[in-house]
Amino acid sequence: MSERESMPYDVVIVGAGPAGLSAAIRLKQLAAEAGGELSVCVLEKGSEVGAHILSGAVIDPRALDELLPDWRDDGCPMAEVPVTQNHHWILSATKKRVLPHLWTPPFMHNKNTYTGSLGNLCRWLAGKAEELGVEVFPGFAAAEILFHEDGRVKGVATGDMGVARDGTRKPDWQPGLELHAKYTFFAEGVRGHLSKEIIRQFDLDRDSQPQAYGLGIKELWDIDPAKHELGKVVHTQGWPLGDDANGGGWIYHQANGQVSIGFVTWLNYSNPYLSPFQEMQKWKTHPVIAELLKGGKRVSYGARAINEGGLQAIPKLVFPGGALIGCSAGFLNVPRIKGTHTAMKSGMMAAEAAFEAVQAGRAGDELAAYPDAFERSWVKKELSIVRNTKPLVARFGDFMGSGLAGVTMWLEYLKLKMPFTMTLHRDHETLWRKDQVKPPVYPKPDGVLTFDRLSSVFLSNTNHEEDQPVHLTLKDASVPIEHNLPLYDEPAQRYCPAGVYEVVGVEEGDPRFVINAQNCVHCKTCDIKDPTQNINWVVPEGGGGPNYPNM
Repeated sequence: MSERESMPYDVVIVGAGPAGLSAAIRLKQLAAEAGGELSVCVLEKGSEVGAHILSGAVIDPRALDELLPDWRDDGCPMAEVPVTQNHHWILSATKKRVLPHLWTPPFMHNKNTYTGSLGNLCRWLAGKAEELGVEVFPGFAAAEILFHEDGRVKGVATGDMGVARDGTRKPDWQPGLELHAKYTFFAEGVRGHLSKEIIRQFDLDRDSQPQAYGLGIKELWDIDPAKHELGKVVHTQGWPLGDDANGGGWIYHQANGQVSIGFVTWLNYSNPYLSPFQEMQKWKTHPVIAELLKGGKRVSYGARAINEGGLQAIPKLVFPGGALIGCSAGFLNVPRIKGTHTAMKSGMMAAEAAFEAVQAGRAGDELAAYPDAFERSWVKKELSIVRNTKPLVARFGDFMGSGLAGVTMWLEYLKLKMPFTMTLHRDHETLWRKDQVKPPVYPKPDGVLTFDRLSSVFLSNTNHEEDQPVHLTLKDASVPIEHNLPLYDEPAQRYCPAGVYEVVGVEEGDPRFVINAQNCVHCKTCDIKDPTQNINWVVPEGGGGPNYPNM
């Protein structure tokens, strides 16, 4: 007999990000409009709503306008800073070239957008959800998918608390809780560990192209007030990445005299010695960026993978008993570097389908109305226009690929639809052997402009209960030393932005792979980039991980 208690709901939502909270709010709105009741629960693995949310962020308010039309006058923190300037810089090692606005389609100009903390937006959305009667449970990690005997999704179970590293129960052990639902939404964000299992279980990606990813590394700085230009938005491309990698940086002038700066490295890079963290530190040494930050102070740090596969990589969105929403499915508009509005809209569309089903007395079937709504939506149209942008840059390089991508975006925007859709390789398949490449040269951290990973992780307020099972699991413990080390010099040492993975004992002739799981900021890069897919990220105890303030 199970020791776990169970709680029934109409809809259970895994993840209190923009998609999950928008779905919860929309469900309650529809119930109120119909004069009825609908029970909705949102589980969040972070210690509080927003603790694990990280984005640049520049927000297109289109979905927010639909969901909560009065948000600008209702205390929403995102309303504080409208974007006032938009710039695109192409960097060389010492100079910058400004890309004229006339060269890019209007949807790239950030008109009528806002910049601020996505975590704070989620905290505000959670408040709105609770006002409507949604039960929001932070600090509870959904660790297991529950199924009916016929294979339909029944709900999820939270992880047990108080389990020691060796798997035994500590004195404070508490069993997890089962949450049963007529429909379960997975809104875990990029590469969610239950979403990954759902996609595999129901073969949801059978007819889609491989998902592709980037790793975004962000720092928040207090800067000299004389250099702060509220609402100014800058995106960069080019240096420091070489010919075998792509990505770019951002600089957003936000409230309280702060700038959000960051760098995205596409995870299809080929050099196993490349370090996305070090690329970000090197990027800050560019004269124009270093001058902006001179006299300033870094106050926060974080990292998170982002979906970049585009329209063609979105899997089937529904399965018996639930749906994938937000970045669990992958709705990012890559050239705009925006996915919040599309994620929110996906949650709203799924909510409308689930409400209709529950009202009709249904449960546990496929919510076909959700993918049907997506096919008709502005989300599908927006993603279709830019579907070939990343594949063109990935195939033809930064210079020629960006030019071709710009031409195709213009043609698609002008309704001259391209007759092709390009695809990408899986990111873990792209590494070259270590003997085929030269290691990049990176600056030594000076503690003023550039930093090491451990001092950076400290700023992320990351904390895990140390005596718990390691949540970074290896399918085969021999692979890192026997396979990855001789072929790739074990790239986990470099692709992880938190210093989780180390190889020690090499000089003594006894190399060992060490996992410092307590450092993990839940970015999911290891789960994505490991060349043999030997690392499987699973949830730690609820409440563990980063605690991002204002990120």
